[in-house]
Amino acid sequence: MASFSPLLIFNPPPPRHSLAPAIRSPQTLTLASTPHLPINPRIPSMMATASIRAQSANPTSPWLVHRAMHSFQSSPPTWESALLCNLVIFVVGSPILRAGLSLSGIAAAFLLGNLSWRAFGPSGFLLVATYFVIGTAVTKVKMAQKEAQGVAEKKKGRRGPGSVIGSSAAGCVCAFLSIFGVGGKAFSHLWELGFVASFCTKLSDTVSSEIGKAYGKTTYLITTLKIVPRGTEGAVSIEGTIAGLLASILLSSVGCLMGEINVPEAVICVVASQIANLGESLIGAALQEKEGFHWLNNDAVNVINISMGSILAVLMQQIVLQNWYA
Repeated sequence: MASFSPLLIFNPPPPRHSLAPAIRSPQTLTLASTPHLPINPRIPSMMATASIRAQSANPTSPWLVHRAMHSFQSSPPTWESALLCNLVIFVVGSPILRAGLSLSGIAAAFLLGNLSWRAFGPSGFLLVATYFVIGTAVTKVKMAQKEAQGVAEKKKGRRGPGSVIGSSAAGCVCAFLSIFGVGGKAFSHLWELGFVASFCTKLSDTVSSEIGKAYGKTTYLITTLKIVPRGTEGAVSIEGTIAGLLASILLSSVGCLMGEINVPEAVICVVASQIANLGESLIGAALQEKEGFHWLNNDAVNVINISMGSILAVLMQQIVLQNWYA
């Protein structure tokens, strides 16, 4: 058995005239607790190497956890927190994303998610996520029947970047206006209201269209009220209209519960969405796919539709609520 010096085990006590406490190094204490083991001079370096490797291999190291928590809790939101949170959420929710979006559509949605989080924080992101989940679900309703009738969305309802941008253009504009503080604090809440109203409008349009194509017993052309086949541009049904109204109420309620808007503004979002959807149906019946308006495809009509809903909500808030409170 190898022998070792007591000096390696016990540190001598400090002189009486010294005020410094006796401190034993971790190495000394470790050797003292195992006196029957031979001393290996490589132990300190081996322990340091193992520690470094463990920290490198462990993704939940204290530094990374602290960094993640700091980003998640940052207020106001930053680009860093938006990027980190979206990365985590998109990885976890990838099965749902793949069901409703193409690969390029997911990339566009990721940019939208970052922008929404940076502008309005987790509540803005949750609103967009709720819109996406409900919109994807209703698109899948009676898909086989819709495909047989030729009125289903292409690619099993998996939407591409054009659809993502067309559905969120007005919301993105409101987000940019909020991020760059256009109009100052006096307008900051108006941009958030416009953001909520734009997605209420689009969800109402999507739900009314998909439920109308799936369950609508009779569809009428909005301009003439003549009975037309399901899926006709500008056609409406009682079933689809009611479903769209309920969808806008649901999403505006989410915005209200998350503190983005108040109850009167939630009512404004619902009213603005229904007026905008009526206008969208009129545009679809009168102009879409007509001579000279071939550029007016579904994505372009979506941009017009949600822009109307967003602008109407802001105007109604300024005209109706401001006069009411005055």
